[in-house]
Amino acid sequence: MTVEGTTFGGVSGIDRDPRTGTWYLISDDRWRYDPARFYTGRLDIDPSTGAFTGVKITGVETLTRRDGSPYPGYAKPESADPESIRYDPRSGRVLWGNEGDRPDETHPDIPVSDLSVRWAGRDGRHRGDVRLPRNLKQTDTRNGPRRNFGIEGLSFTPHGIAAMVEGPRYEDGEPPTAERGAPARLTLWSRSGQVRAQYAYPLDRLPAKPVPPDGATDTGVSEILAIDGHRFLALERSWIQGVGYRVRLYEFDTRGATDVLGRDGLAQGGPYRPVAKRLVTDLGRGSRPVQNLEAMGWGPRLTSGECTLVVGSDDNFSAEEITHFLAFAVDGCPPGPR
Repeated sequence: MTVEGTTFGGVSGIDRDPRTGTWYLISDDRWRYDPARFYTGRLDIDPSTGAFTGVKITGVETLTRRDGSPYPGYAKPESADPESIRYDPRSGRVLWGNEGDRPDETHPDIPVSDLSVRWAGRDGRHRGDVRLPRNLKQTDTRNGPRRNFGIEGLSFTPHGIAAMVEGPRYEDGEPPTAERGAPARLTLWSRSGQVRAQYAYPLDRLPAKPVPPDGATDTGVSEILAIDGHRFLALERSWIQGVGYRVRLYEFDTRGATDVLGRDGLAQGGPYRPVAKRLVTDLGRGSRPVQNLEAMGWGPRLTSGECTLVVGSDDNFSAEEITHFLAFAVDGCPPGPR
């Protein structure tokens, strides 16, 4: 599918302007097809019945750097890996999360590209940066975020901004296995961009073992979404060789958790209290195979008083995967217009 000359796919984040009903969908294409970009569109959800009848993509905007140029492509310095997007009704801008890149044992020649949380206009032009804490600085050593474990989840809270890395930094322990989980860091900022706190989110262990036993796995938080100032939803998404995708939706609460902003590592240095979480639903229990669910946003309020929650998938630009959207009716709507 093409939209204004670009290849549509790789949807890794979605959000809605409650005033106009416009949805923003960010692609994680790293110029394999086209430059870093986001799409606009409409999702047809009937507030009276809750029926979800279709998706229409209406436009595309290229994300640009400070100098107005597109981001370089994969494996180039300052490349971007867009993974989440939020529309800000207060300013009319969008905020987007960039996972960055770095070398590792299997990709030793990849240059370092920093993680980032950036503002852009609705035309895609750069409008500013949110300063990240030092412990999220990308490196070419065994320090900081791992490759493909950078910023994946992003959300506005009633009074600030929240972002979560997909999985553990090197200093925070090894990635999850079938025997044990791992911590991922959630960072909170004020609206003005001051870092307020950082908490540990406890990732599940892998829900199944790979086939063969030494097969590849990839697991972590693929998106977050604020309910209020301390409660969030989190998508935990796993891909397991020989098994496929597994996705669970959790609610978590930062109240009572230890602020770990000042701790360089979580694997050592004494105990801490992670955020508390509870399972909302296992999205793999439906009649269809679960897809690579990476996007999540609040939809319109229904006349019944419920909110809609929309979850979308990244098709990885693969003929074996699809772009898939699910809509749910949810009790306990967050405050504000929907």
